[in-house]
Amino acid sequence: MNLPSAHDDIRHYYGEVLQSSGDLKTGACCPLEAMPEAMRQLLADVHPEVKDRFYGCGSPLPPALDGMTVLDLGCGTGRDVYLLSRLVGEQGRVIGVDMTPEQLEIAVRHQAWHAARYGHARSNVSFVEGYIERLDACGIADDSIDVVVSNCVLNLSPDKERVFAEIFRVLKPGGELYFSDVFADRRIPPELRTDPLLLGECLAGALYGEDFRRLLGRVGCNDARSVSQSPIALLDAQIEARIGMVGFRSVTMRAFKLPLEDRCEDYGQTATYRGTIAGLPHAFVLDGHHRFETGRPLRVCGNTFDMLARSRYADHFRLLGDTGVHFGLFDCATGPVTALAAAGACC
Repeated sequence: MNLPSAHDDIRHYYGEVLQSSGDLKTGACCPLEAMPEAMRQLLADVHPEVKDRFYGCGSPLPPALDGMTVLDLGCGTGRDVYLLSRLVGEQGRVIGVDMTPEQLEIAVRHQAWHAARYGHARSNVSFVEGYIERLDACGIADDSIDVVVSNCVLNLSPDKERVFAEIFRVLKPGGELYFSDVFADRRIPPELRTDPLLLGECLAGALYGEDFRRLLGRVGCNDARSVSQSPIALLDAQIEARIGMVGFRSVTMRAFKLPLEDRCEDYGQTATYRGTIAGLPHAFVLDGHHRFETGRPLRVCGNTFDMLARSRYADHFRLLGDTGVHFGLFDCATGPVTALAAAGACC
């Protein structure tokens, strides 16, 4: 597969056609008011030029990132990279990968500005021009990343299975994938999948939930969870006429590099959130079906237990039980298809 050729239309759209987020023709981009208040305060310290050319569809910035190494796939001008720079702290590290030189030039130009703004002795971010399907060529080693994030980019890849295989290669055991992207309620018709406008607007390559579930299974991930979602409006009459039969949603998903089961099994385990994650004193939301209120024990399936016990979230929970006794299936959403049906807050 010739990746540079396959990406030409997308690189042209984001490097030359779009000059600001105002040039987009759909409602995929996440409005500022949908971002959590704490993030909006941090956004005020991001350079205006970086913010002006933001084309994401969500806010894929998970909690508990202090000191972590985070990889942002399709980082563009670096808006999320610079937000993450604050969240990981001066001892953490953020790597942004993008294939569009015009976008990266803006990101790199403001690198020193952000370090000074944040009071860092040196920048804790780096940018790499490359393809998200080839993270090895970008110098990203096996088991080297704590958290992978991406904001409305994975749909653009012509080889999504390779992207997700690379993600789980570079994640450390127990590491987290946390991304926002466009999902479709059906497979996109073949004749529309290569349409340059629909590709650039993140519609032609939108992930269909069932195919996404199957893809993740092939790369070894049996359980991904929907954290939040919201509908996407097709605001352009031309686009509506061409692809209006498809329903689109912006969905934020999370998955872990863990050997999980393909169904939610019941082992009589419980998890109690301690209320110790910065900014989340009252509750922690794992996904659309699991809101952990501080101090309140919650029965959980084996997969949910492992997501908490074998990740960076472990110290923030009191976890009781093991897998010594099995009680059958647990009444719990297992994969992305079930999870995608759950209502969630925008972005």
